[in-house]
Amino acid sequence: MPNKPRIAVIMDENTSVDGTRYDMTKNYFIAIHGAGGMPFGIPYHMDMVENVVDEFDGFVNVGGRFAFPDEWFIDGQVSKAPESERLAVELALMRSFLERDKPVLGICNGMQVLAGLHGCRLSPDVRAMGSHIMEHDKRGHLHPVAIKEDTLLSRIVGQRELTVNTFHREAVVELSKDVIASAYAEDGVIEAVEIPSYRFALGVQWHQEAFTRQEHPGNPIFRAFIQAAERS
Repeated sequence: MPNKPRIAVIMDENTSVDGTRYDMTKNYFIAIHGAGGMPFGIPYHMDMVENVVDEFDGFVNVGGRFAFPDEWFIDGQVSKAPESERLAVELALMRSFLERDKPVLGICNGMQVLAGLHGCRLSPDVRAMGSHIMEHDKRGHLHPVAIKEDTLLSRIVGQRELTVNTFHREAVVELSKDVIASAYAEDGVIEAVEIPSYRFALGVQWHQEAFTRQEHPGNPIFRAFIQAAERS
């Protein structure tokens, strides 16, 4: 039996308290394992990055709340989130995995990092973008997203619309020439991005891992990611 692909999953932390603990849902690991991968949590040590990229077949950048670089934001706005040592490590990991064209999957914060690293710009407060913007920072709330045709995401899920959760305050609002949006909420907020120049570089704004214990049409995202990692 061939070896299962080894997947690096950066750890999240309790930034809402004091940032002294790694703290994340088990669902990321369940989703990756259920899709055929072997997930491993990666702590925030820069001297581990090179070995991780050498030894692992794919990278999952998970949700989290911490400050991004000021230049990633529109109109001189800045993040309202706390600082974290996580950012430097996950940027190094994401850059290095992509440089080797190993697959990268970004979820929520991970999508924003994928976009910001490739020249997109963000809003620190999606609700401040206009009165038409719905509440996106609400645990347990579901809303539909429209999937753009002829994208990696559309080929993976095989349908035009998904119902997803929403739990984010910041949002990607300006795309660079290297990045395309592959899903939108009804209010126009970008819900997924991908970078066609890489073999697999996909980010989704929602938490797909939260659906891993049930049938959901977005769960093939993890299977497609693992299949890409098998070819790394």
